[in-house]
Amino acid sequence: MYIPFPTWLRAEIIPGLPFRWYGLMYLVAFGLSYFLFMVQVRQRKLGVDQDTIINFFFWGIIGLLLGARLFSALFFEPTGIYWRQPWLIFWPFRDGRFVGLQGMNYYGGLVGAIVGFVLYARKHRDRIAIMDWGDMLLCGIPLGYTFGRIGNFINGELYGRVTRVSWGVLFPEARRFPASEPWVQEWAADAGIEISAADTLVNLPRHPTQLYEAATEGVLLWLIIWFIVRRHKPFDGFIVGFYLIGYGVVRFIIDYLRVPISANDFAVRLVDTGLPVYFVQSPLNLIPSQLYSLGMIVGGAVFLAVVGKRSRAAQPLTGEVEAGRPSGRAGSMRKLRKKIK
Repeated sequence: MYIPFPTWLRAEIIPGLPFRWYGLMYLVAFGLSYFLFMVQVRQRKLGVDQDTIINFFFWGIIGLLLGARLFSALFFEPTGIYWRQPWLIFWPFRDGRFVGLQGMNYYGGLVGAIVGFVLYARKHRDRIAIMDWGDMLLCGIPLGYTFGRIGNFINGELYGRVTRVSWGVLFPEARRFPASEPWVQEWAADAGIEISAADTLVNLPRHPTQLYEAATEGVLLWLIIWFIVRRHKPFDGFIVGFYLIGYGVVRFIIDYLRVPISANDFAVRLVDTGLPVYFVQSPLNLIPSQLYSLGMIVGGAVFLAVVGKRSRAAQPLTGEVEAGRPSGRAGSMRKLRKKIK
């Protein structure tokens, strides 16, 4: 009644060398997002030079990596070591051994990427229509995000709560439970796990939430955006808002099955179930990341309302968009004055 974690999966691509599958998955995600962006540029025949696109991605990726690392270290590391020793946040060595930068946070990466993209786009506003480019970016990012979650699964991290479902996975690094507890014995018996007299701690199957997220926040959301929303968006910026809402909703639901990684078990606990955080709780008990998801949903709705209103208001003043850049407000104003005369 459970699936053993594959013994052939290792975090390192080549044992003994500091190259991990998780890092490779980041490269695949970046490459796939860039490829899908370029597909749209070619389909629409936008006359944009490749250097501008590459620089646009470069600053977005730098912002993503900085934001993801800072959020993970400062807000989701339970011991608080990075607040006491902040120089360790970007120091990839521990005890004289290279371990890389362990811990990246999605919400921090999102904030950092937005800052990087917007700063570069504003500096080159004569060549970049930021709302339109944001839409093109988010047509590909969910599919790239899928590989990041696969990397989490390979690392055996960010797993879910204990479960009796037949596809629950026995993650080797998951927290063990006392074998003397009656409920542990009951759950182990249901899963077909034998407890010997020498066993003091028992590992129980968990929801593979990394794969749930890869399938929903990644593949499913990408399919909806790429094949439906992209072809029928009512205004530039619509896909940005749609993505924020879509990701927030799916992540909020899946996090009911996921173990929190922050120092606090629950950010909101309205019902005392008497159960530890390792069990599925009441819908009224929320872990910290669910509050971030709610923020994304609200932010996406507000973004759509504001950008949609501005788009409708500016429609009479909008000129033709050529070569992937706006023709300019001044030219549109001159055309409007001629019509009035």
